[in-house]
Amino acid sequence: MPRDPLIGIVGKPSSGKSTTLNSLTDAGAKVGAFPFTTIDANKATGYLQVDCACSRYGKEEFCKPNYGVCKKGKRFIPIMLLDVAGLVPGAHEGRGLGNKFLDDLRQADALIHVVDVSGTTDAEGKNTRGYDPVNDIEWLQDEIRQWIEGNLKKRWGSIVRRHTATKSSIVDTLQTQFGGYSSNANLVARALKRISKLPALESWDDAMITEVVKAFMEEKFPTVLALNKIDHPDADKNISKIILRYPHTKAVLTSAITEVLLRKLVKQKFIRYEEGTEFIDTKEDLPADEELRPMDERLLEKVEKIRDLVLYRFGSTGVVEVLKAAAEVLELVPVYTVRNIHTFAGASGSSVFRDCVLVRRGRTVESVARYIMGDVTIAAIEGVGGMKVSEQDTVDVGRNDILSFRVAPAGQR
Repeated sequence: MPRDPLIGIVGKPSSGKSTTLNSLTDAGAKVGAFPFTTIDANKATGYLQVDCACSRYGKEEFCKPNYGVCKKGKRFIPIMLLDVAGLVPGAHEGRGLGNKFLDDLRQADALIHVVDVSGTTDAEGKNTRGYDPVNDIEWLQDEIRQWIEGNLKKRWGSIVRRHTATKSSIVDTLQTQFGGYSSNANLVARALKRISKLPALESWDDAMITEVVKAFMEEKFPTVLALNKIDHPDADKNISKIILRYPHTKAVLTSAITEVLLRKLVKQKFIRYEEGTEFIDTKEDLPADEELRPMDERLLEKVEKIRDLVLYRFGSTGVVEVLKAAAEVLELVPVYTVRNIHTFAGASGSSVFRDCVLVRRGRTVESVARYIMGDVTIAAIEGVGGMKVSEQDTVDVGRNDILSFRVAPAGQR
């Protein structure tokens, strides 16, 4: 069965990587049960915010997910995050925690690269002023490339000989080498399509190997840039420089430390805060709210500063958006499976849309069924309104994303 999508959080020391991870995995307002069978020491559960299917049918008050939570039609879906060890230049040669970083990275399907755009930390995370964060993006990508390329070149002679002797396709030969990075033949084929006029493998020189590895990285590790510490005075010029240098890479402006503070204030009942928005309400804003506590002058001043420097200026802390962007580069679509296709309820009770999984856009309904239910015989598949759905139909937002599967009785399998 396919595994759950896994998003790696990467960045140099002191870039705000750990704070970003904490802000993405704050389960205090969520639920304690997770759909994942095990959570390794370096894995965590994040929450992807989407518009829930319940909001399409006015059933928000009946929506009670088995995993995650739904708040007024905004659903927080658990998604696996990988806390990758801090990276420094020279990681591919084993410097710092390089070996651990790169070994952990094999599992990731996409990366969130947390970049300190304040320019106050150097390549190794030490305090400085005027550092150019563009360097961080370039050397991180280069470290990954040199790691993959180095592994490939060590065996290149035997790879070519085996490829020629077995008369294998380039896709099959490369998948044998790239399988250790949790790739598959389709992924390798998509990477090779990025290269025009691809020559025969046995004629590849070092430049061609580099080009192939870069194409593989674009498919295997699609990256979102979390441009962090946006409230620093030097951030603006660095943000502009990065966006101009990488126009085709998704970049989200973030202040992870602000998000962590806001969620802390929510738990302490000092504010009402809607995650992913600019809206904060204090006791001064909502004097009739008996649950809110009044703040002292110092804390009020801090909240006003957050409003002015981050929320009103950028629209949000960016934390919710950065996880959405990572899901977008992976083309993830929420698919809701229900027992009763007419009421959207489960096996019992009136609660609706209890189960939801994230799958890649364009997957067939049959593959979604296998992903969710394993090796069983499906007797029928129904969509909204009880309409029959073909196993070869594909899923997308608003299309075949609410499904009911009927399993054939044991004697008919």
